[in-house]
Amino acid sequence: MAKKKKITDEKIPGAEPAAPVTPQLITETIEENYMPYVMSVIVSRAIPEIDGFKPAHRKLLYTMYKMGLMTGPRTKSANVVGQTMRLNPHGDMAIYETLVRLTRGNAALLHPFIDSKGAFGKQYSTEMKFSAPRYTEVKLDKFTSEIFSGIDKNAVDLVDNYDGTMKEPVLLPTTFPNILVTPNMGIAVGMASNICSFNLAEICDGTIALLRNPKLDTEKLLDIIKAPDFPGGGQIIYNRDSMREVFETGSGSVRIRSKYKYDPKANCIDILEIPYSTTIEQIIKRLTELYKDNKLKEVTDFRDEIGLSGFKLTLDIRRGTDPDQLMAKLFKSTPLEDSFKCNFNVLIDSVPRQMGVREILNEWIKFRTECFSREIRFELDRMREKLHLLMGLGRILLDIDKAIRIIRGTEKEADVIPNLCKGFSIDEAQAEFIADIKLRYLNREYILNRIKDIDELQKKIAEHEATLADELKLKKLIAAQLTEIKKKYGQPRRSEIIHEHEITVVAPENDVENFPAHFFLTSEGYFKKITALSLRGNDEHKLKDGDKIICEAEADNLTDLFFFTDKAQLYRAKASDFDICKASAMGEFLPAKLGFDQGEKPIYMKVGAEWSEKKNFVFVFENGKGVKVPQSVYLTKGNRRKLTGAFSPSSPIKGFFEEDKPFDILIVTSNDRAAVLSSSLIPLKTTRTSIGSQLVTLRSDATVSTVMRDFTDKFENTKGYKKIKIPATPVLLVEKDIEKMQLKLDI
Repeated sequence: MAKKKKITDEKIPGAEPAAPVTPQLITETIEENYMPYVMSVIVSRAIPEIDGFKPAHRKLLYTMYKMGLMTGPRTKSANVVGQTMRLNPHGDMAIYETLVRLTRGNAALLHPFIDSKGAFGKQYSTEMKFSAPRYTEVKLDKFTSEIFSGIDKNAVDLVDNYDGTMKEPVLLPTTFPNILVTPNMGIAVGMASNICSFNLAEICDGTIALLRNPKLDTEKLLDIIKAPDFPGGGQIIYNRDSMREVFETGSGSVRIRSKYKYDPKANCIDILEIPYSTTIEQIIKRLTELYKDNKLKEVTDFRDEIGLSGFKLTLDIRRGTDPDQLMAKLFKSTPLEDSFKCNFNVLIDSVPRQMGVREILNEWIKFRTECFSREIRFELDRMREKLHLLMGLGRILLDIDKAIRIIRGTEKEADVIPNLCKGFSIDEAQAEFIADIKLRYLNREYILNRIKDIDELQKKIAEHEATLADELKLKKLIAAQLTEIKKKYGQPRRSEIIHEHEITVVAPENDVENFPAHFFLTSEGYFKKITALSLRGNDEHKLKDGDKIICEAEADNLTDLFFFTDKAQLYRAKASDFDICKASAMGEFLPAKLGFDQGEKPIYMKVGAEWSEKKNFVFVFENGKGVKVPQSVYLTKGNRRKLTGAFSPSSPIKGFFEEDKPFDILIVTSNDRAAVLSSSLIPLKTTRTSIGSQLVTLRSDATVSTVMRDFTDKFENTKGYKKIKIPATPVLLVEKDIEKMQLKLDI
């Protein structure tokens, strides 16, 4: 057995001594080592800038522009990839994948930047692979000229590439808000960006409207730019509240569902468009899972029929199956309906900012104004330079022979320019221009033809100077460009807009057990679904200290439930969404279950999806006002999961009732006064958020403290509180009624 070598602390001869360990705070380590990496990823890789591109896109397109691929024939993609490496020191495949997404063949963009030939895969499929770059050919699409307009006129700054061998633009001078037309997604360190695409024509119209009126509000902008427009089409389920959030904050979600048609002859459903945020493989995987679990009995077969004609997913269905009911079931349980999560993070002057649509457009207007101004200054400098030379040429018109004598009589070439300057009182640049003219052109006719442009140049110079000095003129010119772009490249929406009230909610309930149940809602937000059998065994409810039951109803397990909250919002749910519990249990906490806002509590529960035209909701507020709203107002909103503005939020609500016929309401104020009013006195309004009319007059320091419907057995002097008109003056509570109020009777 070999003897183990003894390890010693002796230094190995010739070895370099280890660097000393220097203690450092973790915060300092992060600041020195980690933060530079974080900022590099954010600024130089993952987050798009106001021109709508990330560095990888910009470098690729600029390379193709410098290769002359705006015109002429296509070239091999491999050639483009190789040339791009001069600006982008990444691997060839990373560059090629960037190129693929920008092509017409990949169908990932509403307006592709690259005209392509060959197999480039499809955005809606992960398994349809693109061919190798040696087999595909590309050139710049005609549309791409709009992102390079003015780049050769100093519209943007040019900087050295990574090794200093050539120049590249910091940004591309896009003539339209490409940031909102081209979809973009990027994941940085600690932040991400996910920008959806909008219709080019709508974006142009919206930008023109902002150019004309910088104070244009979000509501008017929403009327112009209606919603995102996705390359894959589909149907956008429009919710103005959600869309307003996206436009104002840059955050929110957009619901998209697939487009389909039913073929009665073949007894099949053809799905022709799917959400941009999913793929056909994800859909088929989910369909397979449902089929294996025997939850897709209506379908006999499904297959991918994608071909030259475009996208198609076919479902063969059983005879007698309602296609709309089946699709409602699939929308709920598969990615055939999906959401696009908006996160509009954009780099502005190398600083990431989350902005809404309106703010992004305003930033783009600033950017475009600067680019356009630089173009005009460039042209102005060239015209001034030309005018200066022509003015010098005009001087020799007075004595052409003198100019010829000076040139001929000068012995040394180096003295020609100084002699011309001296002879005609012109500067060196003018003299150089004159000296370079061929002898055959030193005649009166040639010079007169050349200096004819002086007046026109002076006129153009004056116009350019006036434009630069007038911001309004600049904006008019930008608006004119946008109008022309809309005319040339605008196209109809691909994503159809449908409203929530147009969707028939067909719940796939075949797999949900139906049975009678009792529903209870407490003031603290707990909900209980209890079977009749369980309730008969024990009807004593377990509640938190200070909690009480405010609503109870009896229905079946498939009924719809609607919960009004103290934040004037309405939430919708199915009774089957909740678990069965016992009276001795606390129940499910509704704010967590339905995603209430912070501090939001339920105040009323309506059972059943029927919004009767003969019934009204009665609201009484803390400020003494009240209003009556027909339930029919909510008819078009019944399918929403959440509805903001369910009633007026101007004052805390104190009373909430349903009215099918007039009833008496007792209103008690904080200064122990009361009034009894008939609900028939409360004015009927057709607007949900109406603040109503004053029901009772209040002293400056008083508010409504209690509102009751069933009160005759709880108070002594109900007849004495009766009033026949509004606003009513409440009367002082009798002593016995005050005592009852102080005892906090269950009301």
